[in-house]
Amino acid sequence: MVAPLFGATSRYEREEAAQREAYDAARARHAAAETERQRRLDERRRAHDELVARATEEANRHNQQVDAFEQEVLAGASEAVAEFFTLVLDSSRYPEGFPHKTRALYRPEAKELVVEFELPPQSVVPAEREYKYVASRDEIVSAKRPTQELKEIKDRYARLTAQTAVRTLHEVFAGDPGEVVAIATFNGHVSTKDKATGQPIRPCLISVSATREVFSTFVIEALDPVACLKRLNALVSPHPYDLEPVRPVVDFEALLSQYKFVDGMDAVAGLDSRRDLLQMTPAEFEHFVRQLFEAMGMKSWVTQSSKDDGVDAVAVNEDPVFGGLCIIQAKRYSKAVGIESVRALAGVMEDKHATKGILVTTSWVGKESRDFAARHGRIQLIECEELKYLCKEHLDLDVLISLPKPPPSRRR
Repeated sequence: MVAPLFGATSRYEREEAAQREAYDAARARHAAAETERQRRLDERRRAHDELVARATEEANRHNQQVDAFEQEVLAGASEAVAEFFTLVLDSSRYPEGFPHKTRALYRPEAKELVVEFELPPQSVVPAEREYKYVASRDEIVSAKRPTQELKEIKDRYARLTAQTAVRTLHEVFAGDPGEVVAIATFNGHVSTKDKATGQPIRPCLISVSATREVFSTFVIEALDPVACLKRLNALVSPHPYDLEPVRPVVDFEALLSQYKFVDGMDAVAGLDSRRDLLQMTPAEFEHFVRQLFEAMGMKSWVTQSSKDDGVDAVAVNEDPVFGGLCIIQAKRYSKAVGIESVRALAGVMEDKHATKGILVTTSWVGKESRDFAARHGRIQLIECEELKYLCKEHLDLDVLISLPKPPPSRRR
């Protein structure tokens, strides 16, 4: 009985020793894993801290630039004031069909801001009197205004141009942060073609100057824009719908040799052949995308950067078969664009009754987004590599997109 007892004890001791050895090995592995985890955590914490430091430095630098710009505006620096009011007027929302192009020039001696504004063409006032749905043919038909109602169209266009002039003057004085503008001059032009020669012309239809002292007494909500222009002794075309020009109060072109003017941003002009698109500001990238689509044969313009319903740009394809309104979103991202952006684009398309939606990004989209676009049928996704190809093809620019890591390969 003693031998078996000693044998059992020996087996127990061996098993206990083996378990202790396994336990010690597990503890060693856990300690090594914990050390590695702490190392990776410290590494990522350092990377995060560096990222935060860079972002803070960039934000501080941007804020310093904004503060310096503000000081220049308040000091009445010609270029800064012109640029500021160009931004103010470009942020103003107008209905579809307005060109929304401005040029601004500031004369510090007189504290006068001269604005050259692109008025909408006559086609912005519809020639149709009404639309009817014909159930038997399942189609909508339009009824043109009779000839005797042409005067109403002309009157509406004249009133529209007057409203635009008064509104612009109001936005200049209301948007002035330090009352650097004592006089605002508005020259409203429309781009068209001479019916006699076919050559492009830009007749001036309205030219008006107003002082802050006088304009501040007006109640914008209650005034009549046509009567307001008369009160300001404006030069108004007697037949604006027929594009009969007037001579501007202040000749904008004559002042260009003396003062710096600011007009719409040209993002391509300053873009060398190897510039990194990710180094652009969001506004510069939106303008760059606009110019790319214009080079591809579309008419396009950039919307304001706030309250734009998710729309970065609107392009119009004039092809009679495949053309129509196109909503564009420009995403200057370094990481994947989420499905929510593609869904938001679809929602804006429905709201704007657009025929097509295009999401342009410097990065890439995931499979879920790609599948959503395929199901929708009217959404096109332009990712980093295709964007680089289009830049080369249509703008002759070999651009860089310095993504922190290459886009994931697309499995088929």
